[in-house]
Amino acid sequence: MNDPGMNDPRSNDAAATFEDHRRLLVGAAYRLLGSHSDAEDVVQEVWIRWSTVDASTIDEPRAYLLTITTRLALNRLRQLRTRRESYVGPWLPEPVSSDPRDDGAAAAELADDVSMAMLIVLESLSPLERAAFVLADVFGMPSGEVAGALDRSPAAVRQLVHRARSHIEARQPRTVVDTARHREVTERFLAAATNGDLAGLVAVLSPDVTLVTDGGGVRRAALRPIHSADKVIRWLFGVMGRRDAEPVTARLQVVNGETAVVLDTAEGIDSVWFVTVEDDRVSEVHAIRNPDKLGAIT
Repeated sequence: MNDPGMNDPRSNDAAATFEDHRRLLVGAAYRLLGSHSDAEDVVQEVWIRWSTVDASTIDEPRAYLLTITTRLALNRLRQLRTRRESYVGPWLPEPVSSDPRDDGAAAAELADDVSMAMLIVLESLSPLERAAFVLADVFGMPSGEVAGALDRSPAAVRQLVHRARSHIEARQPRTVVDTARHREVTERFLAAATNGDLAGLVAVLSPDVTLVTDGGGVRRAALRPIHSADKVIRWLFGVMGRRDAEPVTARLQVVNGETAVVLDTAEGIDSVWFVTVEDDRVSEVHAIRNPDKLGAIT
């Protein structure tokens, strides 16, 4: 049976308006949740709500849809909080491939817009700080509209944004290298790690490097961040040198807009590794091994 609303021009206009904003809404939810799959679920809920309103009565569809997305994402974040508190080891965001052949052109564009480094910093904010920053700084919503979306006063929103900006600025790398230099250092790190080159790793790692691995209790990973080059090297060699370790092949791939290391096994993707480069050396390594988070990588 045909849906009677399918022939309603207003319904068609509402669907077109939603599709025009869909990528933006997924981007907002992804920044708030750190999970592309959860972001897609939230945006599907937004569509269900949007489809029940008369879109012709909405003066600013963009602000309206961002408001709904933000509120639903914050609700989802609260629901996920208990799960994350009981998560085995560190929790890292879900990566998204920047190759349009992998998960569609829209997802590729989204990945280019949202670096893993920024997602990790956003994870350290409170939910309201995170939402206020995303709406105000990323999507340029006026403080009055952000206040309405978060059910807070404009003054409170300005304070939330100020705290978020200060925290993000404090967590930014001291020096930012260009794309070519970042890829070069990543290649050196990969070559040294896979070849068991101790001198090469010592040369490429900062003495105070930090390694964070997310296995979700499913795959082997450190239960806490590992600090210092000596300890990171011992962990890398210990894991890669295990006799029972499954053979892996390594490749460089653009993920979340930057060059990352993807490890593959005969069964599929093993992990995605991101490196932060400061002063031409690796200062941080983040490895996502939880298979539940690798669905947007091929």
